[in-house]
Amino acid sequence: MTQSRKSQISLQDTKYYHLISRCVRRAFLCGFDKATKRSFEHRRLWMVNRIHFLSSVFAIEVASYAVMSNHYHLVVFVNEDEAKGWSNKEVCRRWGELYNLSPLVKAFLESDSHGMAGSNAAIKIINTYRERLTDLSWLMKNLNEYISRKSNKEDNCKGHFWESRFKSQALLDEKAILACMAYVDLNPIRAKMATSPNNSEFTSIFERIHSKACKRDKPEQLHFNKKPLHRFIGHEHKNSSCGLGFSLSDYLSLVDATGRSIVKGETVVIGSCEQPLLQQLGINDKDWLYLAEHFGRNHSQGVGPIKRLIEFAMHTNRKWLSGQRLQFSMFG
Repeated sequence: MTQSRKSQISLQDTKYYHLISRCVRRAFLCGFDKATKRSFEHRRLWMVNRIHFLSSVFAIEVASYAVMSNHYHLVVFVNEDEAKGWSNKEVCRRWGELYNLSPLVKAFLESDSHGMAGSNAAIKIINTYRERLTDLSWLMKNLNEYISRKSNKEDNCKGHFWESRFKSQALLDEKAILACMAYVDLNPIRAKMATSPNNSEFTSIFERIHSKACKRDKPEQLHFNKKPLHRFIGHEHKNSSCGLGFSLSDYLSLVDATGRSIVKGETVVIGSCEQPLLQQLGINDKDWLYLAEHFGRNHSQGVGPIKRLIEFAMHTNRKWLSGQRLQFSMFG
């Protein structure tokens, strides 16, 4: 029996996940349709703006993204501590950006004179809102439904726009997180849509370099306060629970070198002695390049050390996770 998406997520094992959604019926998310001679490039900005809007509402930070012609990738960090620190009013403000509040909750917020039973019931509903604002399924529901309705209206059609369920991969250690982020950021280069991170529009690495998603992006037109991408906080803040304990400049250098290697078709990225991030991760050039080009193809549910994979499988009621033999050679 198919597991629910929620049962496939275990925040006690990791707060980092790789999410993928793909279109159906030859639908175009973005790009140019040669058959109909129609361009859907404008939808890329729909996607990026919606991703940023939802990140500003949910206690979920975007570490990496790439918007392709018929699918997209997200690497996200679920910030449970942020949600726990919100007041009841703040939870309701955020949920109200997406849905109408329960009448009971509205009454609770507008008056202090209701009875204990009413207060308890309202707080229970608010706690449900709080939980949903850290839920990846609710995030993806609000992203995919919005884009589906808008695209179907433009295409003058009805029916499914996306595959029935999004896919998720648990990223169980730092190697997996950084390799997956690089894999996502390098999508346009592998697809020959760009030649370097510097011109890979509609990816997180382009945004980190240029502070916008594309050349024509105008952030001042947004109707919400844009939350920054998940931060690289550097080596000195390694013990922080929120942020990547690496140097952003080291990451940009490594992804740029990896992209050049992919474009040239080389088998080795660059000497690890010239890439501090490879030394810090304890991964060799060959394994890094393999992960940057093929991440997740042979280990769909989770990526990381065998011990962490076994724990994740146990917490999500699985007997086995695919790709363990291959991952052992790279992650231990």
